[in-house]
Amino acid sequence: MTVLVTPKAATASEQLVNLWLGGKSRHTADYYRRSAKRLEEFVGKPLHLVTFAEVQAFATHLESLGLAASSRRSIISAVKSLLSFGNKIGVLSVNVGAPLKPPSAPDTLSERILSESQVSVMIALETEPRNHAVLSLLYYSGLRVSELCSLRWRHLLSRGESGQITVYGKGGKTRSIVLPKSLWQELQALRGEAGVDEPVFRSRNHSHGGHLHRYSVDRIVKAASLRAGIKSNVSPHWLRHAHASHALERGAKIHLVAAT
Repeated sequence: MTVLVTPKAATASEQLVNLWLGGKSRHTADYYRRSAKRLEEFVGKPLHLVTFAEVQAFATHLESLGLAASSRRSIISAVKSLLSFGNKIGVLSVNVGAPLKPPSAPDTLSERILSESQVSVMIALETEPRNHAVLSLLYYSGLRVSELCSLRWRHLLSRGESGQITVYGKGGKTRSIVLPKSLWQELQALRGEAGVDEPVFRSRNHSHGGHLHRYSVDRIVKAASLRAGIKSNVSPHWLRHAHASHALERGAKIHLVAAT
């Protein structure tokens, strides 16, 4: 039997999703919203009418699509979070997602650690100044791609012949990162006459407020990895992993690396 979704019920589901996404980063909110939409489109009814059997069927459906275990795990985790939140605030009488276990994802971290020589070649073969600075900063600072994209020149502070950047990361945590002298000079050369509130890395597409978009950073990293002869599907996060791994290999304290 087909369940008709009335405008009022649809609005209620949308309101629940909006409440659930409050305070989350734009990237996380976009992903979570897409995951919730997949569930709603699959069950064809408002969230407050969804049953455990339907959530379970949704998980089976994702598997039938051939999605990787890690992708299915992310989607199911998002759905479980939404249903738990709805139950916690009293919109959903029962948390039907509670019994559902996300699929286990294999630990592929070791496969995503670039060697120092691989990173060096990626950076060395990049001839475009902005993109060279993007690669260098991702690796030498261990920044998340969202942190790199949101940088403005006021977040950079001179320290003698070098300098540091102040980063506002996940959970509202602030940290300062001292940069190598050569990278600091590279960034200053890139700045030109830019004002303090202008983005450090500008987009050629001004629809994003002048900031380089995370998708563009992903393309820059993938192009650099292909030039370096790396066949894996390298993403910006690989450079963050490499930064942490190489720092530990050089004897950095694990609690300091974990704080980046």
